Amino acid sequence: MADGYHGGLGVLLDGRRLSPVQRRIAHYLSEHLDEAIFLSSVELAERAGVSQPSVTRFAMVLGFAGYPELRQALRPLVLGGGAVEGPQESLLRGAIDSEIRNLALIRERLPAFPLKELGEQLAATEPLPVVGLRVSCGLATTFAYYARRIHPDVRLLTHGGSELVDGLHAARRAGAEWVVAVVLPRHPVEAVRALEYAEKLGLRVAAITDRCDFPAEVVLDAPVGDRLVFDSHAAPLALAMALVEAMADAAPLRTRARLEEYERMTDETGTFLPGDPA
Repeated sequence: MADGYHGGLGVLLDGRRLSPVQRRIAHYLSEHLDEAIFLSSVELAERAGVSQPSVTRFAMVLGFAGYPELRQALRPLVLGGGAVEGPQESLLRGAIDSEIRNLALIRERLPAFPLKELGEQLAATEPLPVVGLRVSCGLATTFAYYARRIHPDVRLLTHGGSELVDGLHAARRAGAEWVVAVVLPRHPVEAVRALEYAEKLGLRVAAITDRCDFPAEVVLDAPVGDRLVFDSHAAPLALAMALVEAMADAAPLRTRARLEEYERMTDETGTFLPGDPA
């Protein structure tokens, strides 16, 4: 996590998976390191907008006994002449640079993903349930929105509990063979259990996630951006859209017919602003 942070601070943070609260502390230290090295844990907590125990836990995550030890380790970065990272723009540049690297990694790994084969399987199954709980709801909704343009029966399931179980059961009874699941951090236990139930029903699971070891028959894993307070999902989104493309290529005649029908409908109803590209 060095990007967007003071160089020495970045070394301490590199490879750490921080919670949103801990990221707030890291961001404050990055932008105000010259002040922070003289603050107590209580004062740092007030400045960063977190609790004092959160500051202590943050220091311990980095391998220190407490905040005083972390502060002592940080002081040479300033007093020794090290430059302090710049304003908010620097943080955002670091976050964007991280996402660029995530996308580059996906580009390099594309031959390893079974997109063509999976696209053919998903294009052939009806209905196609798509699961996404909590933060994963957004990407699942985007995937389902575009998949519906080329697939006759996509069923979006974004609510947990018995409603999710009912949706999976109904999809299986209607003939579904696959379920697409978006499971991004923080990974809901309920989503994992629902997919275990889906497998018991006989559904095959394809997961868009950030974990290569996720328990699914097919795993499309892409790293998430973790430089800001909350994750960003550029790489998983790119992978999801690549899967939609593979589904479209698997049934070209149906894809063309459905897209042409959709364009006629939107033209007749004035769905979009004049001048928008087709």
